[in-house]
Amino acid sequence: MTPGASARPVCSRSRLWAAALLGSGFMAAQPLSRMLRRLLRSSARSCSSGAPVTQPRLGESARAASEELSRRRQFLREHAAPFSAFLTDSFGRQHSYLRISLTEKCNLRCQYCMPEEGVPLTPKANLLTTEEILTLARLFVKEGIDKIRLTGGEPLIRPDVVDIVAQLQRLEGLRTIGVTTNGINLTRLLPQLQKAGLSAINISLDTLVPAKFEFIVRRKGFHKVMEGIHKAIELGYNPVKVNCVVMRGLNEDELLDFAALTEGLPLDVRFIEYMPFDGNKWNFKKMVSYKEMLDTIRQQWPELEKLPEEESSTAKAFKIPGFQGQISFITSMSEHFCGTCNRLRITADGNLKVCLFGNSEVSLRDHLRAGASEQELLRIIGAAVGRKKRQHAELFLMFHNSPPANPSISSWDPLHVQGLRPRMSFSSQMVTLWKGCRVPQALLLAQQQLGSGCFQRHYTSRADSDANSKCLSPGSWAPAAPSGPQLTSEQLTHVDSEGRAAMVDVGRKPDTERVAVASAVVLLGPVAFKLVQRNQLKKGDALVVAQLAGIQAAKVTSQLIPLCHHVALSHVQVQLELDSTRHAVRIQASCRARGPTGVEMEALTSAAVAALSLYDMCKAVSRDIVLEEIKLISKTGGQRGDFHRA
Repeated sequence: MTPGASARPVCSRSRLWAAALLGSGFMAAQPLSRMLRRLLRSSARSCSSGAPVTQPRLGESARAASEELSRRRQFLREHAAPFSAFLTDSFGRQHSYLRISLTEKCNLRCQYCMPEEGVPLTPKANLLTTEEILTLARLFVKEGIDKIRLTGGEPLIRPDVVDIVAQLQRLEGLRTIGVTTNGINLTRLLPQLQKAGLSAINISLDTLVPAKFEFIVRRKGFHKVMEGIHKAIELGYNPVKVNCVVMRGLNEDELLDFAALTEGLPLDVRFIEYMPFDGNKWNFKKMVSYKEMLDTIRQQWPELEKLPEEESSTAKAFKIPGFQGQISFITSMSEHFCGTCNRLRITADGNLKVCLFGNSEVSLRDHLRAGASEQELLRIIGAAVGRKKRQHAELFLMFHNSPPANPSISSWDPLHVQGLRPRMSFSSQMVTLWKGCRVPQALLLAQQQLGSGCFQRHYTSRADSDANSKCLSPGSWAPAAPSGPQLTSEQLTHVDSEGRAAMVDVGRKPDTERVAVASAVVLLGPVAFKLVQRNQLKKGDALVVAQLAGIQAAKVTSQLIPLCHHVALSHVQVQLELDSTRHAVRIQASCRARGPTGVEMEALTSAAVAALSLYDMCKAVSRDIVLEEIKLISKTGGQRGDFHRA
């Protein structure tokens, strides 16, 4: 397709396509083209996961109506206009699904999502206005987007949500308008939303136990959510999708109860693998994999049947014979679906995200307010889509490359959830990724815990509820008392009898469990510190890069330090904390292995390289950056006994 053709609005492309198909003049084809589009659009909305817009004619069987619908869809596929080049990435993926966050606000305070008092919000002036939302929606639909899902925060607390749906309904070419909600306001608003054109509903619900629900979300409302689900069924939505994020130690014991709901209700219960996002205290042990969930359900219902799925589907669907509804699995971690990804996202503050896991964003709001033309916006969008990676970001790779943490540590303790760093704006960048309002976004470690009057960013690579690991709060930096025999040697061990460098022979030493912790401090200065705190560096998220660099450095220490033995690490943990009083970042690296030699060098190398990476990320802003206090905090295991810095 030529650039001119790809930039041409969809309605023009459709008219030309219809004219060519009918072998008649352009003007003569316009009325029929419009009628054909309306017909296809109506039929498509009828079969989406929402309320039927049209019903079979009197005397026509459901099977005949289904066959007619299939013929219409096949006709559309065979004669569809070429897809926009601006929404096609370098791997040929065509993006026809757009998620738009309407707000950052939420009316729940989930334990694993945010502190009870809430989080700092983006100033209203920096959020997209209704007209800006609709302007961007029109542009994307012209280029081929045929499904829009409204998310948040909690989208149904936006006062003009019904009007937004009604305006979207008027866009030619848009087949599905969906919403992902926590369900609290659904019963009250759904009749209006359905009349406005809402065709698909996803409702977030992580437990069927009212007391557990109230404990998790810190609010009452379980019965409102259940009432909303039944209201959706009453109004004809089929299926009503129920999103359940499965977390070990919290709700994996309710899998069968959720599946049983589909016996008498037209639900699609979607079990979602617990995914790592900024702030959700993710670790391997808390994730219940698709295979494990499937095995659990098959033990109860061995006749479970696999259902066919569309190419771009994110869910693996199954049905229990005789049940009205179905169950699905979103396998984002164990079996990712990046190869067929067709989704884009616009955050509440107007940033375009092309990957749910990626840090890369481009502000459409800023360009829109600067007066960018439609063609300029398309070029910006096309460039962002073109940069999309083959598969989602490093946290996914870390899941596949990292072993579980210490199994002796409890899997989930909501009273000791440690917070990772959020974006300062608490943008819907992460809030809308899975399910409406309750993506784990844990912005914990409140100001009183940190002893600071300003909002802090944090990042940690581990999420265990370990009493010795509290996201590097001031208490965790206090010197520990000496422990163990504190054996030392009066001779250097890495030289031979003639004083030449030599590697120590550890072949005869017994294997023991070895753990070492090291730290470093990077003094950034006020300017660089502010940019890191707000995640506004042009190079990207400095804390994420430093954390990954520290993990990688620990694994290759023997290649960097000449006489250091290669150690098969069983675990690496890197934590970072912003210290606003010193305009500094504190780094702590912990390494664990079982073997004949210690892991002090791995921990020290990890902390040092993480510090160097921070320097590299910030050096364009300031060269007055100081790396200091690179030191061993503690080590355990080995013949020389344990060490804890006094």
